[in-house]
Amino acid sequence: MAFLVLAVIAQVAFANQLEVGRMAPPITLHTLDGKQISLQDLRGKVVIVTFWATWCGPCRDELPLLSRYALAHAGDGLAILGFSLDNPDDIEQVRTVARSLSFPVGLLGDPHVPGYGRIWHLPVSFTIDRDGRLVDNGWKDQQPAWTSRQLEQIVTPLLDRAH
Repeated sequence: MAFLVLAVIAQVAFANQLEVGRMAPPITLHTLDGKQISLQDLRGKVVIVTFWATWCGPCRDELPLLSRYALAHAGDGLAILGFSLDNPDDIEQVRTVARSLSFPVGLLGDPHVPGYGRIWHLPVSFTIDRDGRLVDNGWKDQQPAWTSRQLEQIVTPLLDRAH
């Protein structure tokens, strides 16, 4: 039992060490169509890692916005990875939502994500620059769901930089 408590404390502590300007923790999306996309594979692109669920109201508002933004900036070196916190039993609902999105989606499987901590509120997103450094720590955002204004302030300047 003590080991379990220490493991949970270590997980929370590591998530609290997410620091803007430092390298983002590695993460790999296992897409619904069986592909694997790792953050390392996307080096040279600006990446938004977003966690969501079909039952999350703010997520349902945010996902179409992110999808439109991804389409508008695909040629600028933007990649979005969508991690659903839904249960495997709800895969058909996830697939339905995913079909309307312009970025890859996969089931997270475990809400404890090494380096990012326990995903306990949704939506939550993290922005990573072309060099793999964390630019926006979603745990610290006052407004957890993306808005057009936030995307323009945080992500667009990263895309405008030479790539």
